[in-house]
Amino acid sequence: MKFTFKIQQYQTEAVESIVSVFRGQPYYGPVSYCRDIGNQDKLESNQISFYETKEQSLKVKDWEDGSGFKNELIMLSEDELLLNIREVQQMNNLKVSEMLVEGLGHCSLDVEMETGTGKTYVYIKTMYELNKNYGWTKFIVVVPSIAIREGVKKSFEITQEHFMEQYGKKVRFFVYNSKDLAQLDTFSSDFGINVMIINMQAFNSSMKEGGRNKESKIIYGERDEFGSRRPIDVIKAVNPILILDEPQKMEGIATQDALRNFNPLFCLNFSATHVKHHNLIYALDAVDAYNQRLVKKIEVKGVQVKNFHGTEQYLYLESILISASHPPRARLEFEVSGKNSTKRKIRICKVGDNLYELSKYMEQYKGYCLSEIDPIAGTVTFTNG
Repeated sequence: MKFTFKIQQYQTEAVESIVSVFRGQPYYGPVSYCRDIGNQDKLESNQISFYETKEQSLKVKDWEDGSGFKNELIMLSEDELLLNIREVQQMNNLKVSEMLVEGLGHCSLDVEMETGTGKTYVYIKTMYELNKNYGWTKFIVVVPSIAIREGVKKSFEITQEHFMEQYGKKVRFFVYNSKDLAQLDTFSSDFGINVMIINMQAFNSSMKEGGRNKESKIIYGERDEFGSRRPIDVIKAVNPILILDEPQKMEGIATQDALRNFNPLFCLNFSATHVKHHNLIYALDAVDAYNQRLVKKIEVKGVQVKNFHGTEQYLYLESILISASHPPRARLEFEVSGKNSTKRKIRICKVGDNLYELSKYMEQYKGYCLSEIDPIAGTVTFTNG
């Protein structure tokens, strides 16, 4: 079965937002470096009995070539990166960052996309675009579970022909396995786009430095079957770009330290519900997804609209009041401008009330005039939709 993919505008906008952050970065073709090929005597003596076919023998021979390919470093200064980020945020009507938020590598960029809107497709396409515009080729995708890992792997498989038609090349991807270290050597020595996929269970057991389990000792220890090299050093040398799928599940200190050990160039965080916020550059929230008919249904009780330019734009429906002597009224909590500060206050509102006036003319509430209060559905509707 062959899948046909429709190019969605919102997905293209998300990819363009990421690529635009690095505007001004020079393009570098495959950037070579001299790999540590380890102790070949130990490598060959340990592997010769396992590599019997012609194809496998060539793999060992290829390892003897000391050339490797890595991601070129970012040549932009922090000020230039921040300027690009602010321009992207303004273009996407997001709250403008005051500084680069500390994260992994040169910067950590947040992409907020509702579940079911194609996050995986977006970050696969992002890899192709980053390669096309800047020459970067090494990526690591970290996912929260085995099930999602298999789904991501399947997405790479079924989109290969689709992206081949657009870019004229295919991504080489593999799932990290501590028992198959040859994959890491190919990851570092291949000049094409290479992706390592790893799930959190494997990550937590394999990537903890100083861990006493077998997996940790493999990646952080010198291995005879790996030419007395440390696998982690092979990963570090290529300056991989990290892509975290559902990063809110990876916020632990130990996990973050292990991710830093990859020596990432920068980090892309894809989620519908970010917990720790970095520099947000694209947002497609639940309301946007519903309005664009990307999801079938949403249920909302309390709403907090965030990340808009210059405001937090808070709004919460606490309850709907029903009385025999009054039409339905709504208890709404929103921000009200004061002399010295802005405070959140609760007001009992009726159809026709204008939050712009009730908030003492705060810009984020323009157009928020109550048009309907539905006690059965438990919703309120404004004239702006």
